[in-house]
Amino acid sequence: MHSALVVLTDRDGDEDVDERLLDAANRYATGTDTELVVCKFIDRDQYQRDARNDAREGNQAPTVDIIEEEAKTDAAEVAERAFSDDVTVRTLGAAGSLPKKIIAVADEEDCDHVFVSGRKRSPTGKALFGDIAQSVLLRFDGPVTVTTKSK
Repeated sequence: MHSALVVLTDRDGDEDVDERLLDAANRYATGTDTELVVCKFIDRDQYQRDARNDAREGNQAPTVDIIEEEAKTDAAEVAERAFSDDVTVRTLGAAGSLPKKIIAVADEEDCDHVFVSGRKRSPTGKALFGDIAQSVLLRFDGPVTVTTKSK
């Protein structure tokens, strides 16, 4: 069976992009009998910034294991809402330096395909991929589907 990585990140706050990403992955998985590996990625810079803020406030910062477990729970909630019982889904949470960590997870999970969100299009209609989507496109050894906001 083939597998495809569906990349969820904190920067995916735009619901339209998330829905387009999940819809594209769902159609692909249904049409090709592919298992989806839905992974919520937490960027290392973000969790380090959050840890510093927690320390300043006198709170104990969560460990990377806790961060990844919370991300996995988030991924499971997204997958439950987005995919029917006809689609085989596994969920993961991963923290690290993006996009390197995305490529590492795709390789570790033996994924043939990656689905990732890009930025919205420019006023002239050109895609603005941004660092993460562009790096995944350039570094992943396989097909990459990039979804962007429609308007």
